[in-house]
Amino acid sequence: MSTAAVTDKRPSTLRGASLPKWSGWAIAAGSIVLAVAIGLIGGLSSKIQWGLIAAILFVLGTYGIAARVEGRRQAKDRVATSFVWVAFLLAVIPLVSLIWTTVSRGVKVLDVYFLTHSMGVVADSEPGGGIYHAIIGSLEQVGLATVIGAPIGILTAIYLVEYGRGKLAKAVTFFVDVMTGIPSIVAGLFILSLMLIFKMQPFGFAGSLALAILMMPVVVRSTEEMLKLVPNELREASLALGVPKWRTILKVVLPTSIGGITTGVMLAIARIAGETAPVLLLVFGNPFINNNPFEGAQASLPLFIFQQYQQSAGASAAYDRAWAASLTLIAFVMILNLVARGIARWKAPKTGR
Repeated sequence: MSTAAVTDKRPSTLRGASLPKWSGWAIAAGSIVLAVAIGLIGGLSSKIQWGLIAAILFVLGTYGIAARVEGRRQAKDRVATSFVWVAFLLAVIPLVSLIWTTVSRGVKVLDVYFLTHSMGVVADSEPGGGIYHAIIGSLEQVGLATVIGAPIGILTAIYLVEYGRGKLAKAVTFFVDVMTGIPSIVAGLFILSLMLIFKMQPFGFAGSLALAILMMPVVVRSTEEMLKLVPNELREASLALGVPKWRTILKVVLPTSIGGITTGVMLAIARIAGETAPVLLLVFGNPFINNNPFEGAQASLPLFIFQQYQQSAGASAAYDRAWAASLTLIAFVMILNLVARGIARWKAPKTGR
């Protein structure tokens, strides 16, 4: 047997000792058990305190065990990974708790009758009634806001990416940045001031205008980022063939980024669907069904939740209706996000053969 063959069969000595793959789960389980023991011995009744103690023990335990087995350098890497996992759990646990609370309390009155009837002549303190009028109002107001805000936002982003040069583009970018952080109540007050000037009564379309103001900067920012991801080589190839710039944008740039643009629009819709302040100022609420957003007060899901919660003192029926409407609103937003992800995957550029 040759010397090379013998050398190939020798185990490599460059690789040091390492913890098994299940070590992280074992350390986490041990940290939880030890945290529970510390909490019981110390008389800590809050589960949040137990969780924080477990997180600290998990990080310290990971470093101590990894440093002893793998060395300090690898231990620092594992500690950084542990911090990421702890931060992830700190973000997920409140979200899961919120969803669980909403579902467990919202299913009490959530049924077909609740979704297909309005409050009508039902008092807030009485059982019965539904959110059909609020669903109609939310769909119309958010739909009109999308019809107004989405095209303006997309065209603004196209201008900034494809044509924007000089002071005008910088000014538009600055105001978009400012509008991104504007409070929703400010948009509502702006539309309300116009209504007071023209002596107009509350109506659904006024709420749509305020929601469109809140929606436009989100659409502009998301669309702008998607357009920047389109390779310049595609634009140059189209222009080299003599295709006009506007046609290049319409036939090359937009189809390439349509998935990301659609996702951004859907996320903007989900963002405005839960706004209460502008709707409270401009739409005013209505217990009856109003299918005309251009005349008369109108309800919406966020406003219905707010009003029912206000009346929940001493009235369990209003409290249950508020939770059921909250569950419906969460389901609506979740469906929008799933639709956005589906469209983004459907329209994503195909790779491979």
